Amino acid sequence: MQVSDERATSFGAQADTYEAARPDYPFEAVAWMLAALPHDSRRIADVGAGTGKLTRVLIAASDAEVVAVDPDAAMLAKLHTTVPGVATFPGTAESLPFSDAELDAAVMGQAWHWADPATASAEMGRVIRPGGTLGLIWNTRDNRVEWVRRLTEIMHASAAEEMLDAGGPTVAEPFAAPESHRWEWVRPMTRAQLHSMADSRSHLITASEQARASIHADMDGLFDELGVHGDETIGLPYVTAAFRVQRPGGR
Repeated sequence: MQVSDERATSFGAQADTYEAARPDYPFEAVAWMLAALPHDSRRIADVGAGTGKLTRVLIAASDAEVVAVDPDAAMLAKLHTTVPGVATFPGTAESLPFSDAELDAAVMGQAWHWADPATASAEMGRVIRPGGTLGLIWNTRDNRVEWVRRLTEIMHASAAEEMLDAGGPTVAEPFAAPESHRWEWVRPMTRAQLHSMADSRSHLITASEQARASIHADMDGLFDELGVHGDETIGLPYVTAAFRVQRPGGR
């Protein structure tokens, strides 16, 4: 993995917070990733599925069977309650529980930055049929907005934000460079929801109690300055960045 194993596998401890605090994926972004799939596609895997944030949208955007893969049993347990009936498997992008060319597509939401790109690309290439799709997607706060940039400085930039700011995901053989598209949108959030969003991030999950308290105090200082109190909301601008690439070959 590119980042510490401790951070990459920390989310299960905050599975309920993650599900409640993290934003959903725009339907149009997920549909765009799957646009090249034929209508008779049979199976799509949500790899690094977590609590099922992306799984739900994949089901809505495709007629294929959607299955979920994650290394964290606590996250998959939460997924069973949020997306009942979806088959789940333990695994990672580097080690998938599928036969060669079994999948029409494999998609990862908020997860590729935890993987080793060369090993994961080779494994994805093994399980995705020729002509099938690898899709990668992230929701990130729009740090071009001044108060959002200040919030990110307080919480610390995530591994995903650092990767996207550096030029985007690296994808290796057998895949070529992916094409990409962006969507901008706004999510109204209260002070409490913003704190929960921070608590769902690996940096805070693995931080000391003292460090977490300091971050939350600085967040409250910012929210006081912005006049966000009680049930009042502020529009948190997001950017959804999606990437897609087809496995060479075809039917």
